[in-house]
Amino acid sequence: MDTAEENNVTVKMDSFFSKYRLRKYEKGQILILNGDETDYIYHLVSGKVKVYDVTYRGEEMILNIFKPPAFFPMSLAVNKVANPYIYEAETDIEVHQVPADEALNFLKGNPDVVLDLLARVYRGVDGLLGRMAALMSGTARSRLIYELVLEAKRFGKTLANGSCRLNINEKDIGSRAGLSRETVSREIRKLKDERAVSVSPRGIVIQNVDSLELKLNQNS
Repeated sequence: MDTAEENNVTVKMDSFFSKYRLRKYEKGQILILNGDETDYIYHLVSGKVKVYDVTYRGEEMILNIFKPPAFFPMSLAVNKVANPYIYEAETDIEVHQVPADEALNFLKGNPDVVLDLLARVYRGVDGLLGRMAALMSGTARSRLIYELVLEAKRFGKTLANGSCRLNINEKDIGSRAGLSRETVSREIRKLKDERAVSVSPRGIVIQNVDSLELKLNQNS
């Protein structure tokens, strides 16, 4: 999809979703609980929403992060099934809440929007497959590096010197990679010794994302 088509899709989406009231949620508020059967689709205007499960040990395991202009949970709306996960505002967010049937009718009448949605879904699937490969490698290092690279590509801020800052802490990275905070701290320390990353109160800075990704490939 070229730039003109992307702009046309964005205009269509904004025009449709803006007809519905804008709702604000604070960081930490739950949008959908596991077990809920939702009749609404949320269109994310600003902020980030995380989808996670809780392990038998009470640990949070993050499965996905949504950023604008995502709308979710489409699988629940299409398949009419109960939601198995928790959707929570990871930051302060703004969303339009749309009746599911109206959102589905909008998609049926706009195949270009459906194509854009599918493209984003498949990018998400690629990310999940990459995470599975990292998990199956059996090393904490590869799992951590994969999550750092993925976070950089999706949410990182490129700095003037070419490095990339992630607005994320070690606990959050651990939740994504399925690692304890202690393990993350140990592996981060090794990457710091290699001058691949640095850590500050503002987040984690990757000195060179491509070089870090190369370390992942070397550990595959």
